[in-house]
Amino acid sequence: MQRDYEIYVSLPVSYHSSPRRRFPVLFVTDADYAFPLVRSIARRVGNRGQGLEEFILVGLSYALGDTPQFSRRRDYTPTPNGEKTKDESGRTPIFGEAEPYRRFLADEVMPFVASTYRTDTNRTIFAGHSYGGLLGVHILLTEPKMFSHYIIGSPSLWYDQKVMLARERTYAETNKDLKADVLMAIASFETISKASPRYSGKLDMIADLQEFEKALRSHNYPGLKLTTEIIQDEDHLTVFPAIITRGLMWALPAKRS
Repeated sequence: MQRDYEIYVSLPVSYHSSPRRRFPVLFVTDADYAFPLVRSIARRVGNRGQGLEEFILVGLSYALGDTPQFSRRRDYTPTPNGEKTKDESGRTPIFGEAEPYRRFLADEVMPFVASTYRTDTNRTIFAGHSYGGLLGVHILLTEPKMFSHYIIGSPSLWYDQKVMLARERTYAETNKDLKADVLMAIASFETISKASPRYSGKLDMIADLQEFEKALRSHNYPGLKLTTEIIQDEDHLTVFPAIITRGLMWALPAKRS
């Protein structure tokens, strides 16, 4: 991709004291915000190893030299047909490089993590919100086995006239299974209403998610395990901490002896 990216890595407490143990890995997008948040929440929910299975956390950060807005618009969207607004840097935004970015993750980032740390390569978890959730949907419909679990928060399914809903139909035409464990969650305020300024003014993201869920369930994929949730009293900008808390407990429940 001819760009440089940083990744952030947080190892579990027992990593060095358990030299033969391999750990599941959680990859989270928008790492500048999400990595410290997820690490802190995991420590609370984990309760010194009692509340969660320990895991390696990998934060996927933005391209060096780009603003967060510019980088995520380009890397997390599936087509070049994005909104025509200027980036805060003054650059004209670029969209539609989700597939090159997915290949970068699959061919460079994930092998690097697997060769550097003691990972359980059969248990890799994706977590993303908003455009990050849109990227998760793109990966799910392109190479579902790339991750064993997907935590998809408030995905921007409205993007490019709901192009991912069309891609879901295309996927179903040529595939009889979609093998993945998927948790999709969204905030109760992510629908259109004038009852509160916390509601969306133009986008009914709840309806979009429900339409996507209905489509996935209609195909009866034998390998798909799908869980969805609408989280009450949250909006698009406040809901991610609640989503990742639920996602951690869903994907990494504590092992009971």
